[in-house]
Amino acid sequence: MISSHPNRSNTGTGVTFAFVCLIILGTLPVVSNSRPPGTSALAFAFFLSVWQLIFSLPLFIHELISGRRGLFDMGGGSRERGRVAAVAVVTGIMFGLATWCYVLSMEKAGAVSASIAIQTYPLFAILVEMVLIRQGKSFLELALTLGLVLDLYYLGTGGTWQLAGISVWFLAALGVPLLWSIAHVLIREELTTTPITPAQVTFFRVLLSAVFLGAVMGGTGDGGRFIDTMPYAAAMGCLYYLELLVWFYAVRHINISLASAVTTPWPAVTMVLAALFLGDKIQRYQVTAFFIAAGCVGALLAAGAARNRAR
Repeated sequence: MISSHPNRSNTGTGVTFAFVCLIILGTLPVVSNSRPPGTSALAFAFFLSVWQLIFSLPLFIHELISGRRGLFDMGGGSRERGRVAAVAVVTGIMFGLATWCYVLSMEKAGAVSASIAIQTYPLFAILVEMVLIRQGKSFLELALTLGLVLDLYYLGTGGTWQLAGISVWFLAALGVPLLWSIAHVLIREELTTTPITPAQVTFFRVLLSAVFLGAVMGGTGDGGRFIDTMPYAAAMGCLYYLELLVWFYAVRHINISLASAVTTPWPAVTMVLAALFLGDKIQRYQVTAFFIAAGCVGALLAAGAARNRAR
């Protein structure tokens, strides 16, 4: 059992796991944009979800065999089961849409700008918590939130501050953390009120996302050159699943705020890799926006942790 006051060894282990998450998060945009030109973003999102599902199967089956049945041991009536199923379907669709927006925005808005936009997940988490669960925030948190909003506007306009400079693809990138934050609030409720395990959450999340994306792809006929893109989808699915798994291990050793602080600079990894492997030119406004966003996100995490300790 892990102590609530982790020792130095546990802290070092947790930080190491979080650092691995940082590297994976920074690598994912480059893998996404490395797929062959002309391949469909929708098809790529579908196949990476399928591969993520395949990689999540061993742990899911292991838990069932070892007796950790989780959701399958859930009692309650049909109404409660129906609620759990409805939440699973809704969040599965949200994560499917987020995956599609992720791939599309990386391609159209560029790996660096899209990464910085997605990095501002804490901003959307705060807004969703304020709206959906009426969770109050401190003046400092609200001020930092405003700073992040202005920084995103600066980034979205390409450093010009002109509204006409904002593209729909940058807005698609912002849709990723928005969808994540709403889905995470819904999932957090299920994790605290039902016996479902993190492995089951991950498995059903990618299963329903794959079903949703497959249905959309089948309805639109947007299959693209799926054979050419398969190795990249497999790599993306593997890395995505590994990131989720390593994250769970990180927060077993350190608190979430510290783990999040360690992973905050991941767009810097994307900048370096995109310049090296994709030939992307990093603009000054992107570097400026990144440092402002990283500072605001780090301060938000610290302010949230301080507020929680004061309760």
